[in-house]
Amino acid sequence: MLRQRIRARTSPLAAIGWVVLVLFAVALVWYGLMLLLLALKVPPGTVDTISGHRTAFDFLAGLTPRDIGSETRLIAGIAGLVAFLLFAFAALKMLPRPHFTRGPMSLADDEIGTIEMRPRAVERIAEIAAREDPAVSAAAGRLGNEELTVNLHVSRAREVPEAMHEAQRHVREALERHGVPAGTVNVTLTGFDRATRRELS
Repeated sequence: MLRQRIRARTSPLAAIGWVVLVLFAVALVWYGLMLLLLALKVPPGTVDTISGHRTAFDFLAGLTPRDIGSETRLIAGIAGLVAFLLFAFAALKMLPRPHFTRGPMSLADDEIGTIEMRPRAVERIAEIAAREDPAVSAAAGRLGNEELTVNLHVSRAREVPEAMHEAQRHVREALERHGVPAGTVNVTLTGFDRATRRELS
């Protein structure tokens, strides 16, 4: 089977996190520049006029417990909770979600031309072949990394081992008949009819 590439999927809502990150980075660069101006002996009044850092510091330093009432604490608490939930949600959406790409499978590539088959076509071949057994009522194929997985739903639970073996054989024969590299074919039982559930005991 053809190896599949991994692609990272990111939610569009991750833009919220990127905006916050950019604003924080700009603030760090800006106030780093203010520190550099102070180190270069630029008058503190000029730096304060540009950045307002001293004005903000004096305001915060001048606050007393009387200035922070119950309403202010309630507003600060609610704002902090909302900010926490928003930033946590943005951070969660920024996490990459890798998944396998589903590119076409190359069956032949020579001077005459190229023959390719879509992954869904391979899966469809496997599903039709697996349902050739009367005990199989439903089948779903999934082409993965160098392997083909076929999930079976069996109508007669008593025939599960034989049905799985026959389904795997039918799938391999169908792939060879269509010129598709068989590779690894996994057959998994995913369910059986409710009326025959007692037969497994």
